[in-house]
This record gives sequence, structure tokens and C-alpha cells, in this order.
Amino acid sequence: MQAFYADNFVLPLPEGHRFPMAKYRLLRERLVAELPGVQMAQAPAASQGELALVHTPSYINAIAHGLLPAPAQREIGFPWSPAMAERARRSAGATVAAARVALSPAGSTRPQGIAGNLAGGTHHAYAHKGGGFCVFNDAAVAARLMQAEWARQHRQAKGPLRVAVIDLDVHQGNGTASIFADDASVFTLSLHGEKNFPFRKEASDLDVELPDGCTDAPYLQALEQALDELERRFEPGLILYLAGADPFEGDRLGRLSLSFDGLEARDRRVFDWAWQRRIPLAFSMAGGYGVNIDETVQVQVNTWRVALEYWRKWQLAFALAA
Repeated sequence: MQAFYADNFVLPLPEGHRFPMAKYRLLRERLVAELPGVQMAQAPAASQGELALVHTPSYINAIAHGLLPAPAQREIGFPWSPAMAERARRSAGATVAAARVALSPAGSTRPQGIAGNLAGGTHHAYAHKGGGFCVFNDAAVAARLMQAEWARQHRQAKGPLRVAVIDLDVHQGNGTASIFADDASVFTLSLHGEKNFPFRKEASDLDVELPDGCTDAPYLQALEQALDELERRFEPGLILYLAGADPFEGDRLGRLSLSFDGLEARDRRVFDWAWQRRIPLAFSMAGGYGVNIDETVQVQVNTWRVALEYWRKWQLAFALAA
């Protein structure tokens, strides 16, 4: 199973900054040591043209050259540097690459079914601005680019590739909801803390708001109902899954109370839902701010372990069909 990383592009954050940048490197090291079925590749950088499928040219240029006004830079939460700009492009490029592999890798006519980004999930980025540690919206860029590539490959199709964004970060995907507000070809589902950031939320196609302290059973029930409604309202050809670690009970910013087992059950339900319908899925890690960073990384390792299990189901199905 293919995995894309960019943790070698490290932001020079000031001492005491609350963003746990080390989690990306720690995750890659754990996956290399424990899951040899996951094949690592450095993420490509999204091009200016690819970013422009979602973001305004003035915003892309401001990020590239450090021209954002100070309040806009503070809203992102990172100081500008060339490394910040490059890492943001590669975070978006990683989800693009994972989506492309999941749908149809180069030189093959069959989808791989599942691929992932060791970072990404930057769902607070709008078309014209960033926010909440998010610079470019990787899921939005991947959705739009996969639609464009699919349209070139399927010129006789009656409609566009339909994409479902299943956002299970603890914070609402406000930027994603805004970008696709008037786009019937993309369905945005966000399961998030009702009282958590962002405090001004946008309208997703389906928002499920959860109370502080929500535990495994009610969370999983809410997820089941959300997937049922997604199926009633939309038929995707690609799923972009934001597998946030921040609903974990030990997260500093999450305010929910899911256990390791609950989060693994969450991941298993999403991968199984896609597998049963044979819908290719690309996933990203999204948020995770554990008091103990090793616990955040463990949640993410568990996600990759489940993903690898379902990737193997895809490969077996292809082999039996050959």
C-alpha cells in the first residue's frame, strides 16, 4: 500500500509552539518498523495550477512569497518561511498522489483501492485564506484534480466523478464546506465537536455535531447514521477520508472521549463501508494533539494497520478476478 510523506520539510517553529510537528516523523518511523506492507514515497509538491483549481491566485502567490498580512498569517498559526510554503504544497501533493493511486496508478488500468498521506487533512483552509494550522486544502485540491483527470479519461461519461469527503477530525471542516458549498458533485460530511473550533462553522452537506465528552458507543452510532444518510443522498466514485486522531480521550484540543478501540472501530467502519461498495479511498491523518504525542501516533498507526488490511482485500479481489 502506497504512503506519501513530507516530514523532511520541517517548519522552523518558535520554542513552545503547540503544534506537534514531530508526530509526522514519528509516524513514518513506526510504520517502517511495524508495517512493511506500507511503501513510502516522498510527496510531490502540488503545482501552482493544481492549487489554483481551489485557491485564488492572490492567496497562492502570497503563500509562495511570504506576502500575507500579519493577521492572516496569525490565523494560519504558523510563521511564514520558505519551508512552510514548500511543506504546504507537498501536503496537498501527498493527498493528490494518494487519490491518484487509489483510483488508477500510472501504467495500470485498475485502481489500487486505498492509499494514504502521512499528513494532510488541512480542512480549515478556504479558497482565499488559511486557518487553524491549514494553508492549502489538500482534500479540495485532490477532489478537483481527480475530477479533471477522470473527465479526460472518461470523455463519454454523462457526469463528473462524484467525490465524498468523510471528515472525522474532531473539528468541523469549515474550509472544505465553504469551497464545495455550491458543488453538487462533492458531498461533504463532517462529524465533529459541537462546541469546538471553529466557532463560526460553515454548512457541510451533512454536519453531525457531538457533545463534549462523547464516548465510543454514541460516536459510532452517530457515524453509522451519517454513513446511512450519505448512501441515501449520494453515490461517490471516490472517498477522501480525514482520519483525525483528535477525538481521542487524551487529546489536548479534542474534548471528546474516544478510546483507542473506539477510534479503530471508527476507521474500520469507514474502510469497510468503502470496501463493500468498491469505492476507492484516499486518506489523510488530519488533527492530533495528544498530551502524550506517542498516543496520537498510536492512533494513527492503528489507522494505517486497518487501511493495510483493507488494501489487501482489494488486491485479493483483483487477483481472483484476473
